[in-house]
Amino acid sequence: MLRVKIFTLYPDLFPGPLDIGLYKKARENHIWSLDIINIRDYALDKHKTVDDKPYGGGSGMVMRPDVLSNAIDTNINFSKEKTIYLSPKGKVFNQKIAKKMSKEKNINIICGHFEGIDQRLLDAREIEEISLGDYVLSGGETASFVFLDSILRLLPNVLGNKGSLIEESFEKGLLEHPHYTKPEKWEQKRPPEVLLSGDHAKINDWRLSQSEDITRRQRPDLWKKYLEKKK
Repeated sequence: MLRVKIFTLYPDLFPGPLDIGLYKKARENHIWSLDIINIRDYALDKHKTVDDKPYGGGSGMVMRPDVLSNAIDTNINFSKEKTIYLSPKGKVFNQKIAKKMSKEKNINIICGHFEGIDQRLLDAREIEEISLGDYVLSGGETASFVFLDSILRLLPNVLGNKGSLIEESFEKGLLEHPHYTKPEKWEQKRPPEVLLSGDHAKINDWRLSQSEDITRRQRPDLWKKYLEKKK
């Protein structure tokens, strides 16, 4: 079972979308578990202060290392558990990392706010920073939903169709081919004839060519890596 702990200033946001559909069923079946830790509960003063002005000046506030360390040290076994801080300056998240994370037994996620977290805490606890992309969110909570979504679906027995995991975008280094379904005729448009042929070899060839073409046009960075692997 994968055990997830989320450290947040907004515990009421959880479990949110993680309590719907397949992920709710998977949690009820003990495939994964979720614990929410309110960072503010570990504040050191009566006002529950969790942030302060940055040294050196500048706008915004920074989450205090003493409060956050109090929260995580009480709830994390650093020698055995993976701890992630979702941060714009972290390593960019991808499918390879998601697959690696799905093999973990414990994942702890720290949701930052304001201008971020005091760097001393990140260094002292050797916390791994991961970015979901080159954009900024108001907090780590929304990022944690995306991060966990991509990981939980890879756990055994969460998705019903294991084959769909193999054919998805990024699994083969390519973006996924287009999909079509009934009705056969819609607004005077029909799916490509090859998909109606019943010839699985031709269908697979068509899908591969489509994936290659889409990747070449939409993601030249992925296309370059794909070509290098084929050499």
